[in-house]
Amino acid sequence: MPTESSSEPTTTSDTFAESWRRTQALRSDLDAHPERYRVLTGDRPTGALHLGHYFGTIASRAELQDQGVETWVLVADYQVITDRDTTANIQENVRGLVLDYVAAGIDPEKSVIFTHSAVPALNQLLLPFLSLVTEAELRRNPTVKSELAASGRALSGLLLTYPVHQAADILFCKGNLVPVGKDQLPHIEQTRVVARRFNERYAPESPVFPEPQALLSDSPEIPGLDGRKMSKSYGNAIALGMTADETAKLIRKAPTDADRNITFDPANRPGVSALLTSAALCSGRTPEDIAAEIGDGGGGALKALVTEAVNDRFAAHRARRAELAADPSFVHDVLAAGNARANEVAEQTLSEVRAAMGMVY
Repeated sequence: MPTESSSEPTTTSDTFAESWRRTQALRSDLDAHPERYRVLTGDRPTGALHLGHYFGTIASRAELQDQGVETWVLVADYQVITDRDTTANIQENVRGLVLDYVAAGIDPEKSVIFTHSAVPALNQLLLPFLSLVTEAELRRNPTVKSELAASGRALSGLLLTYPVHQAADILFCKGNLVPVGKDQLPHIEQTRVVARRFNERYAPESPVFPEPQALLSDSPEIPGLDGRKMSKSYGNAIALGMTADETAKLIRKAPTDADRNITFDPANRPGVSALLTSAALCSGRTPEDIAAEIGDGGGGALKALVTEAVNDRFAAHRARRAELAADPSFVHDVLAAGNARANEVAEQTLSEVRAAMGMVY
């Protein structure tokens, strides 16, 4: 794993351009020395994974894994209840995540796929980590503020401490590289702060934790079928596990406009442009090229092309997913192996933390 001298520390005053520059340097080092890195990434099982997840993160996880980077994928089931009152459908959602991960190329023989709730030592790290941050720091976190506003409910202790829980996710396995979008950069900085403060306070001579780096995604924000950000909560997402018919039906309902001449204009034609973006991502073409091909064919021709592009792109994924789902023990076996490995590593890290804190009796 790289030492702190291998890259500059991220600070809250960094511009996105500076963070992007660091990402480009990291990518060069990844190509030369993938063995130096341990990636931690994951998702909350709040619903089905969709095209936004695939093009934003999942495809790149499989690429990092195949590049030789040690990859840990967290199914963050405890984080479902940061802003929700129920765990209804969680078993179905967890199962769907694992099926989509493996169908997308994340190999459980190479990567560790595990769940929060099955790794007690990971969650126990939250206690010493909370002593290293202030309430004001937590309340400033953009995700805490946005999730609180979206939920329309009182701030729970779990939501307030969400950034520190994420720090425990990353640091329990001593992850030193985290693929993120630009809106998640504050989480990585908070994790770096936690790691730095722990090392300075308890292990100045022999640091326990690395200060992880952010690997910014080069994928654009994926718009949903209504032009807003693709999101499970908006109901505007094409799920990876949909059938071809379900995909066609959903796309037929997508809003467009009265202008038959198809152009790519996200500001003024969000619905049309969202459909063009989906087709472009799935076909490897540009939205402008697809718009020029359709010309004055109208919304019907656009939707037909998008449906074909999505269904062609994910036909193999869906076939593989169905094959995996036919084995009732598959998901259980994947998580049992991943959880066992995660527990082994988490217990070792917790032992190091207790030793550094003088709490071995």
